[in-house]
Formats: sequence, structure tokens, C-alpha cells
Amino acid sequence: MARSRSEWRCSECGASAIKWMGRCNDCGSYGTFVEVASAASATSRSLSPTVPIPDVVSLGEAGGDDADRVAVGIRELDQVLGGGFVEGSLTLLGGEPGIGKSTILLQAADAVAKSGRSVLYACGEESVRQVGLRAKRLGATSDRVGLLPEIEIARIEAAVAERKPDVLIVDSIQTAVDSDIPGAQGSVSQVRACTSRLVRVAKELGVTTIIVGHVTKDGSLAGPRVLEHMVDTVLYFEGDRDHAFRIIRAVKNRFGSTSEIGIFEMTERGLAGVDSPSAMLLGERTEPAAGSIVMAAMEGSRPLLVEVQALVTRSYLPSPKRFATGIEVARLNQVLGVLERRAGLSFADKDVYASVTGGIRVVEPAIDLPLALALASALRDRALPLSLSAFGEIGLTGRIRVAPHAPARVAESHSQGIDRTIAAWKGAAPQGVTAVTSIRDAVEAVGLTF
Repeated sequence: MARSRSEWRCSECGASAIKWMGRCNDCGSYGTFVEVASAASATSRSLSPTVPIPDVVSLGEAGGDDADRVAVGIRELDQVLGGGFVEGSLTLLGGEPGIGKSTILLQAADAVAKSGRSVLYACGEESVRQVGLRAKRLGATSDRVGLLPEIEIARIEAAVAERKPDVLIVDSIQTAVDSDIPGAQGSVSQVRACTSRLVRVAKELGVTTIIVGHVTKDGSLAGPRVLEHMVDTVLYFEGDRDHAFRIIRAVKNRFGSTSEIGIFEMTERGLAGVDSPSAMLLGERTEPAAGSIVMAAMEGSRPLLVEVQALVTRSYLPSPKRFATGIEVARLNQVLGVLERRAGLSFADKDVYASVTGGIRVVEPAIDLPLALALASALRDRALPLSLSAFGEIGLTGRIRVAPHAPARVAESHSQGIDRTIAAWKGAAPQGVTAVTSIRDAVEAVGLTF
């Protein structure tokens, strides 16, 4: 017979110890160890002859038709998901508090309900009245959306078993509580336990489940960063709450691509899909300015024009500042190094600031060339033409690599009135494209050399 024993477990990160500890060595939290009972090691137990042997399915028989999807009816969200939520899947929607996660899910619940499916919305963070007031403001009035003001995960399971909804939304996983698990509400142990039970609900009952998770900018709080391996799809909300634009990006999707994004604008009636994001992002760019250039970016299969800005000023510090918004600081430092070594532009005694306007975050390497041209323009204090765009990855040798989907980027630039693009090109460059092979050629092409 397996003997029971007790151990100490951190309620924040789940780390275990044989005795009580004042500070957790894994997460650094103080006073978080609680005593829990645990069974003896599984290696000391013998197999029970009464356990039924499960059926084994061959790989050839496992394949079937395409997964059935629950189309939301919100074009941008359906595009990110690859056509909608897969039936019986578990999706995690993460992001900073207040960025619009509850808003988009309430709109999605209303849209799904209007298509004839039933939705159960477990609102643990807000009361029914609060959710109702927001729904009235958003115009979400479907009677097929049921509100469940509950945080106990066992009661949520019971409500799902009784009502058998097509879609379950839990807002948020930080407020859910499993009374069988020690730990404070929102701790890692509680979040993992509640998510594990929701996974079982989704798979056994075939309920499409969506959970909301809050994280800080560095992902240090309990939330999506500790649950990504447990769920089928992970969606992240990006953007600045001070800007109108929001981006939903899929960072994990077992049923589709992770390269698509959805672009929304925060309005008085909630989040609305943006039909022409390039035009809106460049709408306030009316006069040439030093340190400004347009980048033709690719977000999934969609070309997107964004404005890259740079500011170079004299530094009064021993170590000049390097600050970036929407761009990785490491990439900024690399471009600065290449400019100094390969193009003869020195930023040694300069503070450098770089950003992508509109709260957009660009992670693809093709931002190197427009960033370099914006930095050179800011250093020389010479404005670049409004009708100029650029894209391309810069190697450490100063060579510019050909970016993927180059024709689509150029076509998007032409659609917005930009008639000249600087980029590396394979073969003969089309009209309006200035082909360059090195960063020195690119800087000379815009007249920013000595």
C-alpha cells in the first residue's frame, strides 16, 4: 500500500521542498510555502490487474476530415484563428490588463450566439450588472449568451454539464479557484489546476473553451506564460492602451498558422476591424521630417505600411542612451554597429531613440533597412521624401538580404501613393524599386553621405 507523506510546495510557482522554506529558490517569493499531502512515488506501486487496457489507434486510422470550426463572424479574429475556433479546443487569450480582452470576447460571444450557438460566459472579475452595462454599450444583446458570476471551477464544470453550451468563456483564469488545491487565488498552482480541469471539460464534452489570462509586459505574473503548453491555441493582444490600434497575434496554433494577425481599432462601440490599416497608420504623415521613413512590413499574408521614426541627439552621459519602442533594442544596437562600421556613420556620443508609430510592434528582420535609413536621416538632420519606403534585412557584413514577399510589399506601397522603394531585389527590379546590395549603397541612394 502506498504510504502518504507531506511535502512543502510554493503556492506561486509550484516548486516543492522537503521542509518549509522562507524564500522560494525558484521564483524568489517569500512566505509562499504551504504543506500539502502527496502519495508515495509511482515507481513503488505495482500495476493493478483490474485496470482496463485502453484501445490503441494506428496513425493511419487517426487521420480524418478537417476540424469543425466555430466561426466567430468577426473577420479579423477569424483570420487569426484560421477560420474560427476549433470545436472542443482550448484557447488562451493573453495580454495586459485593460487592453481589450474582455471587450473582444463579449463581442465574439454575441456574434457566435447570433449564428445559432449557445455561449456560457463565466464572469469571475465582474458582476452580471457590470458585464450587462458593457454589453449594452457594445450592442451585444443576444439571449443565447448566459452569464455565470462564478469563480469556483467545480461549479463552472457543473454549469457546463447541465447547460451543455457550444462555447465556454472564462474571464479570467486568474480569478478561478479550485478548492482542492492549496494556494492563493491567481497563484501558479491554482491557475494550472483550474486550466487542467478546463482542458478535461473541453476534450470530454466537446465544448469550445476560451480563457482569459493577464500578464505584465515581462510576463512575470501567473498567466499565459505558464499555460502555453497546456492549451491548443495562444492568442496575444498587442498594442498600447494609449493608442487606438490593437493587434491579436497567434503565438501557438495547433490547427492553423501562427503568422496571421488581426488588426482592430478601439472605438466607442468596442473593437472594430480595420479595413485599410496602412492608410490609417500613415494618415497623419503629411510633411517630410528628419528621421522618418515608411516600412513595408509583412504580418502573416498581409502587407502593412508603418512609419519608422528615429531621433539622434547629443549625449551628456558617459554611456549614451539607446531606447526603442516597437523595435527590439538588440536589433537597434546591431543596426547602429553596422552603420558605424560599414557606412561610416558614428553615433558614439549620441543618444538614440527609435520607434514604430501607432503602437505597432515589428519583429521581422526586414525592419533593419528602414531603421538604418531613419537613423542616418536623423543624424544628418535631412528629411527623406514622403513617397519613399524601404524594407530589408542587414547582415553584419553590411549586405542587404532579399526580404520575402517583396512584390506584395511594393504593391501595398504603390496603393498608398508611395512611388519609390529601396530594397534588395532578386533579378531585374521593377519600376519604382531602387535595388541595393549593401547598407552603404542604400545610404548613398537617399543622399545621406558626407
